[in-house]
Amino acid sequence: MAQVQIVSEGPNYLHRIQSGAHAVLADEPATLGGQGAGMAPFELYLAALAACTAITLRMYAEKKGWVLGEFRAELSSSRDEAGKLLVHRVLQASGVLSDAQWQRLLEVVEKTPVTLVMREGAVITSERAASAQ
Repeated sequence: MAQVQIVSEGPNYLHRIQSGAHAVLADEPATLGGQGAGMAPFELYLAALAACTAITLRMYAEKKGWVLGEFRAELSSSRDEAGKLLVHRVLQASGVLSDAQWQRLLEVVEKTPVTLVMREGAVITSERAASAQ
């Protein structure tokens, strides 16, 4: 499915994330000891959901022949009293869409692949790499 590598070479928390020919920087803000040179981990988390949201809705609209025009998804996160992460999406399109079309898009967005994994959770395993000796 997907594969990424992250490499840390220097001080603080600046890391380079690589997936094939694509790269992005991850860091923490200066207030948390980082350099602020890249998105923080939870920003990357929201970015993954935002990308899946935009791509899925664009694919769906194209399949239906709907014109989204410029599409925006603005995501924010907070925590409730119990500490559970809450994510809120605000969707906007410059194309003229009916209320029924928007209702359908709001139904589709609840079933995007990343939305489902984030809601259902994932099995995460870890192991130590073999020595290169």
